[in-house]
Amino acid sequence: MGVRKRMGLKFKDEIAFLKGWKRDRTAVGAITPTSNATARKMASVVTPESGLPVLELGPGTGVITKGILARGIRPQDLISIEYSSDFCRHLRQEFPGVDIRCGDAFALDLALGAQRDAKFDCVISAIPLLHLPSERRRTLVIDLLERVPVGRPVVQITYGLLSPVVALPAGYEARHLAFMMRNIPPAQLWIYRKTW
Repeated sequence: MGVRKRMGLKFKDEIAFLKGWKRDRTAVGAITPTSNATARKMASVVTPESGLPVLELGPGTGVITKGILARGIRPQDLISIEYSSDFCRHLRQEFPGVDIRCGDAFALDLALGAQRDAKFDCVISAIPLLHLPSERRRTLVIDLLERVPVGRPVVQITYGLLSPVVALPAGYEARHLAFMMRNIPPAQLWIYRKTW
């Protein structure tokens, strides 16, 4: 892909992002779209060979969606749940083969519908958790970990220094994945797992 085309796509993503941010600043957790390097790092946990679908939460403009697809996941094996109807429209145009759903990650059974009992290879999340009370964050992460096999990850991006979820019960773990300086603002990536 040429430099001009890449710049055009990046500009298009940033315009879509700014429109969404202007409409609902609390639902959009950053001031710019996730960087390509950060998206690739988040998607690096995906195991296409598992044969399981991937669940993405808060895809925004689709930068992380592209990273997940680049790992070798077939579009039909990716379910992306986005709260913003504007971002949903944008994502459906950009990724016609991906199962884009407008919904709330905190009402995941409703958003997943017939797939509510599905197991996922992993969950990639860009939900702005730091805007929420700590118990709500913890409840979400535990719910997500029940939807992946033991040992498989839930990856979360955050712009705070510490993990957005710190008090997990026995049998669950949180660990730091990466500090992404090439993101604006710099981002922390965290992995949560169920250990047994």
